[in-house]
Amino acid sequence: MRRLYFFLLITALVIVLLGCTELFDKPLPDPVIPGEMVYVKGGTFMMGDEFGDLNTWSKSSPVHQVTLTYDFWMGKYPVTFDEYDAFCDDTGRTKPSDAAWGRGTRPVMRVSWWDAIAYCNWLSEKEGLPVAYILYWEPSQGQMLDADGNITTDITEVVGCRLPTEAEWEYAARGGKHQSPYRYSGSDNIGDVAWYWRNSGDEYLTGEWDLNLIAANNCRTHPVGTKLPNALGIYDMSGNIWELCSDWYDRDYYSKSPGINPFNYTPGSFRVVRGGSWLYDATFARVANRSVTGTALPTSDRGFRIARTVH
Repeated sequence: MRRLYFFLLITALVIVLLGCTELFDKPLPDPVIPGEMVYVKGGTFMMGDEFGDLNTWSKSSPVHQVTLTYDFWMGKYPVTFDEYDAFCDDTGRTKPSDAAWGRGTRPVMRVSWWDAIAYCNWLSEKEGLPVAYILYWEPSQGQMLDADGNITTDITEVVGCRLPTEAEWEYAARGGKHQSPYRYSGSDNIGDVAWYWRNSGDEYLTGEWDLNLIAANNCRTHPVGTKLPNALGIYDMSGNIWELCSDWYDRDYYSKSPGINPFNYTPGSFRVVRGGSWLYDATFARVANRSVTGTALPTSDRGFRIARTVH
């Protein structure tokens, strides 16, 4: 009798599970774990607009070979309001506005490049690491520091939490050693991997880009990790929020940058941002697209992601 009861129980469970196969066919989104990072092995890739169809202003050419000789960690998600608010609570900084869109796991926005590197240094100290940046505006220009606190231009010597270099960002967005051949980070279908101006509001928008239409449609940021990841398991590298990089922007940098571990540390007028955002068109979300921002310019479409050199 007990064997019969056990058999019937197992049979019932199997029937229930077979009837729920749809649940297992649909991958659930990963829970957002604060500070979670993805290990990225170094390697060689072709950097720049390999399709040859980005606008000339982006200056994502010439396509050139880049080798990263070191491994690094890249944030699985952009830094969220939850994470940045903890920094503000701990340091007494004023919290940036969320434009009434909500905080939580939405990417932090309205932070300047200086705010971002201050967060990096705070996070380094919380994790017992040497800080990565000099924070004084002048004359440091946000220079990098090695493990002993000396100024360095060699990214492999920087131990603390920092913003990714432009080369690290593009390499990771392309899937690292996987080198996925996609226009966007993880897919050729932008809707699978990115929030951009057409899909970030109440309704899907068609036609030409129109700022008034975008505002009326309540286009905005979205919680991180709600689109598909790329081959490395990294989310939101296309769309949602522009991501600040450590590099100074030089429109002609690709014509003269070193082929090994490039990092533009020469001061200029702007810093590099990558990835596009909820406010911009699909072109800006391309993994090869380059754009710029001022160091002291906080906007509702700019945030950042953390990187660390593996030591």
